[in-house]
Amino acid sequence: MMYQMKRVMMLFVFVALALSTNAQGQTLKDGIKMYFYQKYNTAQSILTPLADADPLANYYLGLSYLDAGDIAKASARFSKFPEDLANISGMARVAFAKKDVAGGTKIVKDLAAKARRKDWMPQKYAADAITYSEGGDYTQAVAWYKEALEKNKSPENVPEIRIGIGDAMRKVPGGGGEAMTNYELVTEKDKANSLGFSRIGDLWYEARNYQSALDNYERAKEADKTNPLPYKALADAYTRSGKYKLALENLKEYLNLSDNTPEDQQRYVGALYQAKSYCEAAKLADKLLNGQKDPAKVVELTGIKGFSQAECGDSTEALKTLHQYFSIQDPEKIVPGAYLEFGKLFMKLDMLDSAGFYYSKGITADTTGDKSDVYREVAEAFKDKKDYCKSAEWYSDLVKANPDAQASDYVWRVIMYYYCKDWGKAMTAANEFTAKHGDVQPSAHYWQARVAAVIDSEATTGMAEPFYKTWLEKVGGPNYEKKSDVKRAYQYLLYYYFNARKLDELAEYKEKMLVIDPESKDVKNIEALEKQAGIKAGK
Repeated sequence: MMYQMKRVMMLFVFVALALSTNAQGQTLKDGIKMYFYQKYNTAQSILTPLADADPLANYYLGLSYLDAGDIAKASARFSKFPEDLANISGMARVAFAKKDVAGGTKIVKDLAAKARRKDWMPQKYAADAITYSEGGDYTQAVAWYKEALEKNKSPENVPEIRIGIGDAMRKVPGGGGEAMTNYELVTEKDKANSLGFSRIGDLWYEARNYQSALDNYERAKEADKTNPLPYKALADAYTRSGKYKLALENLKEYLNLSDNTPEDQQRYVGALYQAKSYCEAAKLADKLLNGQKDPAKVVELTGIKGFSQAECGDSTEALKTLHQYFSIQDPEKIVPGAYLEFGKLFMKLDMLDSAGFYYSKGITADTTGDKSDVYREVAEAFKDKKDYCKSAEWYSDLVKANPDAQASDYVWRVIMYYYCKDWGKAMTAANEFTAKHGDVQPSAHYWQARVAAVIDSEATTGMAEPFYKTWLEKVGGPNYEKKSDVKRAYQYLLYYYFNARKLDELAEYKEKMLVIDPESKDVKNIEALEKQAGIKAGK
């Protein structure tokens, strides 16, 4: 979340405000506080009854419209008091909001020129119009603030000006240090200043010093428990650091204190998805889609709804929703993970060809470095579905993309080709496994032998003999704990030595087999074959 400075000003203007009161007993001070807390709907409800008679109430009402995005209403409000300094500043902000930088600049220069010897308010309002807009001369704003600071003799107004200096300096390249100094001068004198601590937290957040940001957001919460902004900022900070459940907890508190606008709800549904509250996210996204006219929000909500449905277990509905999402989303904006998640959904539905297609799109779209984890996840998914041939190909892609992949990736590549009964590729994979890890992984030689034994299914060529003998030597022969694997090796060697009439070796392995299996059926069968052939192994 990029901090939107123009929408968050400091709450220091309350001293010297007229305590205008509406019929419900809510004061101008309350309305301004709601504006600074970004509760624009609440601010408007408080300030509207006061605005026609009070220029300052009118000014903040106009700001609440402007920061909520309604430039036309803001302009109409400011124009009601054309000679008032604050409302002139408001008209400058309207010009900047309309991208009329030249017009806005002329208004603020004329406004600042109204200042006389001890009159600091014109310069302060002119500086505000630049600082909380886009496109103006921020260095000029700082200069006007500093002149206002020199003229001001009331300590109650100093914090407001210092915050303005800090906010303007944050828009000046390299101005973060001076901004921090001004914010800290405020909070040092007022430990209960919630928005001051929020501002310091924002500055640390932008510098990616997340712990310092979190510490100051916590101070902001303690300073005023009715201020929703620290909770919003904490949610952003926790999201940035990947702590999505904590982000969701703080966002819930923010919603309790804020106006809970449609924009807030849009933010909340995204937080639900990130925190893996998928069923709740799917329901809220479906609710927010009803009547939604903003095309960008429709796309976002459709994606959240579909991916949440998939995780919530509603695979059939998820497929419908995600087909819609992929049809309306700009292909350039589809992240690789979206394709992978769609592939995962097809996998759940046993639509393996489609799963493979979208997995491949996800891998192709991912331009990051090592993608081993993704390859492995897909390979394991096909393995779980017993599509061993596809699993083997994904493991093969993994080791080709990352030759330094872990030994388990190499061995599973061999095993999947073995179960796929693609003996040629299995043998190639086994040889590559041995070349890469054979010195420290006896299983590489074992799988060479297993594949070779299948190719030499009649045990006539001895293709598996050197692999089995190397493996037996590495694992300690009959001392190896997996006796079934040892018996498999002895079995092949027995039949090969019989077929090759290598009688000394045949006698040796008959004895070895009987050590681990005294009732060996293979030994009995070999002896029957010896008798039939009129030969006798050994002495």
